[in-house]
Amino acid sequence: MAGGARELQQQEKIGGLLLMAAAAVALILANSGFAEGYHAALETTFGPPMPRFGILSLHEWIADGLMAIFFLLVGLEVKREWYQGRLSTPAARRLPIVAAVAGMAIPALIYLAVTGFDPTLVRGWAIPSATDIAFAVGMLALLGSSANPSLKLILVAIAIIDDIGAVIIIALVYTAGLDAMAIGGAAVVFGAMALLNLFGVRRLWPYMIGFALLWYAMLASGIHATISGVLAALTIPLARGEAHSPLKRLEHRIHPWVMLAIVPLFGLASAGVHIDGLGEVLQPLPLAIMAGLFVGKQVGVFGSIWLMVRFGVVEREPSTPWIQLYGAALLTGIGFTMSLFIGALAFPNDPELVDAARLGTIAGSIMAGVSGWALLYFSRPFVVEDDRDEALEIFAGDFTEPADAPRPKAER
Repeated sequence: MAGGARELQQQEKIGGLLLMAAAAVALILANSGFAEGYHAALETTFGPPMPRFGILSLHEWIADGLMAIFFLLVGLEVKREWYQGRLSTPAARRLPIVAAVAGMAIPALIYLAVTGFDPTLVRGWAIPSATDIAFAVGMLALLGSSANPSLKLILVAIAIIDDIGAVIIIALVYTAGLDAMAIGGAAVVFGAMALLNLFGVRRLWPYMIGFALLWYAMLASGIHATISGVLAALTIPLARGEAHSPLKRLEHRIHPWVMLAIVPLFGLASAGVHIDGLGEVLQPLPLAIMAGLFVGKQVGVFGSIWLMVRFGVVEREPSTPWIQLYGAALLTGIGFTMSLFIGALAFPNDPELVDAARLGTIAGSIMAGVSGWALLYFSRPFVVEDDRDEALEIFAGDFTEPADAPRPKAER
């Protein structure tokens, strides 16, 4: 097993532990005598005025700013696998795309069925459709060296497609208005970054400047700013056949910062939800969200994968047993951040419904996360060691670039 693989794996395990600890601390603070101070700290504003938002609060800097770097890392991982790894063929890509779409549609249908198409609640149909990448990957990272790397790839691919779908839904359904000029500016910046790649620019700093400008334009556009991370990742050069490219260097450099700092901060800022009583979870709105996340996600994701394998649309890798695929499907039910975000947008003028949506999101996410982690933990003996090591080598790779590394002719 490569040293780089072990290092990344250790960072993700520690990051997962820090994330869960931070989320637990946030829940305790929000439901204790320190709640007022906790929320006041998160609402503290600082920095220059930003378009649409004005001066950002600490929570906004974390959720809209730092999390864009998290999405940059996720985008880099998926791009690498898309061109050089286990998503490099159309057949391999079909699985996460179809699973993500089904994993969004089924929870929405369950939500509508449980609420009985109540006109006052129907706007919340997209709340249980989202998957929280940070928390889902964090739960998987808690398995440490026994985790199946193939599952992380599948989970991240499904989650990022899911989040892109959620962002599109927000833009089309829950956004009061989009700024066409800002969207045009974002398109220009993205195009300029793509040209840097096309002309063979391999230094990272021009892309990082472009990333910052792209984030600013996306923030001004009304589209969730974190999508700028995914777009920026698409422009970072990844050379065909090159073991040490700018993309892999950047991925290796930001990985520890994301896993050990950004993700735990995100958990501390986002998990502080006040819960009045667990009995409220049986009310129509929280129950519909909980059912969508816990039942709908596993039915949509696992059911679509099973059907695709059953009818020969895709092939299941021997290193990924059915029971572990089911565990990964459960983890996609961790909606959390994006679900909380959509819940606030769905009921902007009704704080009681927003709180009820938060309760359903927290309950459903906890059920999905705990059950998914437990299933994966106790199914570890089903994973073949040789296949695990091979998958980890492919997934993590070696990020140390020798001084005499040849310059490639083709870039992605």
